[in-house]
Amino acid sequence: MAQQAIPLPAARLGRAVGATGTGATVSGVVLVLPDGDPVSARRPSPFAYAAALPLARRLARDGRAEGLVAHGVHYRGHGWNGGDARLALDAEWAADEVVRRYGDVQVCLAGHGMGGRAALRAAGHPAVNSVLALAPWVPPEDLATDAEPVKQLVGRRVMIVHGTDDGRSDPELSYRLAERAKKANRDTCRFEVHSDGHSMRQHRSEVHALAVDFVLGTLFSRPYARPVTDAFAAPPPLGLRMPLASGFGDSLHP
Repeated sequence: MAQQAIPLPAARLGRAVGATGTGATVSGVVLVLPDGDPVSARRPSPFAYAAALPLARRLARDGRAEGLVAHGVHYRGHGWNGGDARLALDAEWAADEVVRRYGDVQVCLAGHGMGGRAALRAAGHPAVNSVLALAPWVPPEDLATDAEPVKQLVGRRVMIVHGTDDGRSDPELSYRLAERAKKANRDTCRFEVHSDGHSMRQHRSEVHALAVDFVLGTLFSRPYARPVTDAFAAPPPLGLRMPLASGFGDSLHP
């Protein structure tokens, strides 16, 4: 008798962190999208989800006064799986769920690795106003396949952050994607974290400070730090190869 496949769980939002509780007003939501694999039939990885939580907590903590809520997203599975683009569909579902729960609030999609790809792909959702893609996985260029779309980024603020020593998600491919995105949407910038890898652990504090600056700036119109303002304003390649300075954020939050 053939063994039946175990059904995958439904996508769901993780526990809300941030401006929650009786009387709290939610003014913006960031959805944190974990990493995944290009192809996989496995269930979603609890390790990838756990790795995404520190960023969610940092964003929620720093944005609490503005009414920011952060949710991690539990995918249905661990793989993108080609044309299925499952993780992007789960990100779109999560944005729908935010609207159902909180009403007309602006949403930032913040993803890492394959979650970064999902964030970029799902940016066309009407509730999304910004995208933060950390070390996004971009498929190798192949004449037999279509390039990653960028039209859905029009009208959104987009920031890509990538370690130059990333051995899993090619930083040069994310640069080429950023070049095409910048042509379609001038509100696109990209930072490079020199000598850091896929998880950007060596410069985690700087990466998180940059994420806070971007997310609170896009959702609540806080002034950006000067390097972020310069990155958005600078033409390629400078605005797409902006180095993330060591100690970024130290002077922003005394």
